[in-house]
Amino acid sequence: MARLKAKWNQKSRERTPEQIASAVSSNIWLLAADGCLSLENEGFETNTQAQRLDVITEFLAFSLHLVDRMTYGELEEDERVRFINALGVSLANLVQDNRVDSNGPGEYRPKFVELLNQRMDDYSECIYDQESGPGFSLKRVLGNAVMAVMGDKDKKWIPDYVIDVEAPKIVKGINRVMHGMGDSLDEADFGMPAVPKNGVWGEG
Repeated sequence: MARLKAKWNQKSRERTPEQIASAVSSNIWLLAADGCLSLENEGFETNTQAQRLDVITEFLAFSLHLVDRMTYGELEEDERVRFINALGVSLANLVQDNRVDSNGPGEYRPKFVELLNQRMDDYSECIYDQESGPGFSLKRVLGNAVMAVMGDKDKKWIPDYVIDVEAPKIVKGINRVMHGMGDSLDEADFGMPAVPKNGVWGEG
């Protein structure tokens, strides 16, 4: 299991939504990378670093949607939109840095943002309960998405493994992170203007 940072070192400091989103995105990346590694350890093959990043981005999109569902009703709508947008931007920047390392120079944010928008639509059709978390259909969409970007070996077994093992691990990790960041979100300074970043979420 990835070693998550779900607490701040300086608890008394008031933070912006963007700062909190940056911390959450780092944890989400760890969970997604851990999920990809677990698949490989189980014998499901990826052939290149680029393909591994394809798998990771599917886990990132799933995680972003979980956070969106979890914060629904917990934050004011405009606050939730700002936080989720900031989280999408932060994830897009992480993807950009890792794609450059893997694939070479280029602008990779737009394609990732397009994937986020598509998966948000796909997952929005599925059941999510605030108590029990994502329903089977939501996890099934993730399983099929991961299967589509994995290698052909044992491909038919990938969705079941993702549904039964990896999705619950991610849900558990996200719950831990968001629980740890809960007080920071409640106290976040939403009145402070957002600092512009590269990779604007929603362009896609």
